[in-house]
Amino acid sequence: MRADLDIISRWIEPGARVLDLGCGDGTLLARLMATQGVTGYGLEINPDNVIASVAAGVNVLQLDLDDGLSQFEDDSFDVVLMTAALQEVRRPDLLLAEMLRIGRESVVTFPNFGHWKPRLSIALRGVMPISRAMPDEWYDTPNIHLCTVRDFERLCRMLGITITRRHMVNHAHRSTWGMRLLPNLLGEIALYRLRRDPR
Repeated sequence: MRADLDIISRWIEPGARVLDLGCGDGTLLARLMATQGVTGYGLEINPDNVIASVAAGVNVLQLDLDDGLSQFEDDSFDVVLMTAALQEVRRPDLLLAEMLRIGRESVVTFPNFGHWKPRLSIALRGVMPISRAMPDEWYDTPNIHLCTVRDFERLCRMLGITITRRHMVNHAHRSTWGMRLLPNLLGEIALYRLRRDPR
């Protein structure tokens, strides 16, 4: 399993109720079910991924995240996951708030547009970057709201969200001391563990 998904797995308590938004082929949720006894659901829009998730033993609902999460009641889950999908939704701010309405905690990952390679591509070449973390051309990318680590953390403050853990990795999903020292410049992919601020 990818190293970033392994890190996320360590953040999930055994037996937790989990909702995985944009669960893909169900790899993460299937692993959590097998190794930590979690229960829950995956949400996925791609029909092929829905079939793969079912084949992996994951309960999956075919839903569009842009339609919101109103079908779930407050505190329905212990953890709501969203790996590598935040930048693909129309209103990340609204979805983050909804995630922490229906879950006590959330885990979010996204490609960091503040990494030095995208910055250099724009500054020197004058073109949108292509990298292993963001491999698509600007005209056919699923990404519609790219952000930096600083952008995301500012949004969390505005929404009253507490960041309890932050971990940065590169395209190979490995971490270095430099990423801990300069996360916005050296981290390619950001992993966050979040909770609501107490009211």
